[in-house]
Amino acid sequence: MPQGSKRRIAIVIPSDVDDAIVEVDGRRVALTNLRKVYFPKLGLTKGDLLRYYLNVAGVLLPHVSNRPMVMKRYPHGISGDFFYMKRTPAPRPEWVRTCTIEHRSGNVIDFPVIDDRASLLWMINLGCIDLNPWYSLCDDPDRPLYIHFDMDPTARTPFSVVREGALIVAGVLRGLGMKPFVKTTGSKGVHIYVAIERNLVQHEVWKIAKEIGRQIARVHGDVLTAEYRIAERPQRHVLVDYNQNAWGRTLASIYSVRANEAAAVSTPVTWEELEAGCEIGDFTMRNVPERVARAGDLWKPLLSSRGRFDLATES
Repeated sequence: MPQGSKRRIAIVIPSDVDDAIVEVDGRRVALTNLRKVYFPKLGLTKGDLLRYYLNVAGVLLPHVSNRPMVMKRYPHGISGDFFYMKRTPAPRPEWVRTCTIEHRSGNVIDFPVIDDRASLLWMINLGCIDLNPWYSLCDDPDRPLYIHFDMDPTARTPFSVVREGALIVAGVLRGLGMKPFVKTTGSKGVHIYVAIERNLVQHEVWKIAKEIGRQIARVHGDVLTAEYRIAERPQRHVLVDYNQNAWGRTLASIYSVRANEAAAVSTPVTWEELEAGCEIGDFTMRNVPERVARAGDLWKPLLSSRGRFDLATES
């Protein structure tokens, strides 16, 4: 069980200093630039971001532990440039675990792994606002845990159409015998995930997702599209993005803060909440910890080894 999922002594991240060393489950974590403003419109700082992640660690860590993590670093907050980083930076604390993956090019990369609260704070302190894990575990990075669809609105598409499209996709997936779960992206759309048996490699999962996505878009062309050429996409439609199932691709994880002025959070919702009209802006860094305390983790069933769909039946 990841360390962050257990009840532990409260950790205080100070708000009146720039740098601090905090004791986290027996490990010393150096935190820097705590008063740097990361979200100018709201006046939220890097310290506020660290406190948010610490507050949701108990439900976040089970969804990202033992997975390779791609870092998207915003050293100056959302107003500055960002860059992607796959290789674990050196030097690093000896307790930060890595996951070694050989790419098809022959390049071998040691990705960082976030298994506990100390590692989580260490990564956020690097300037990571959202978390971008692989869809697989380190023991076999080519066998994903999920098939998923990124419901991505085209230009001028209201979120009401995103909700409509997501409900259509969910209905089709249920008709195939799957149990879909949904979360807001914290950006523009929603993510739909289905837990699957780990008996197919990533490319096979991508091929099935492509076929499902294209068929749904073909039947429901008044709302959905599978057209990847931006200039060819119909306006006020929702792209059923299946390509994020490709090997090495990532999406922002559950409970990730997104780099926008609202500090919106990629948040699990019920299908009833989606149908009732929830909005992206309903879930932010300021209110998601209270929601988690009240509702728990709506995506906890995705962590179970039982009830996973055998996608091989669709291949």
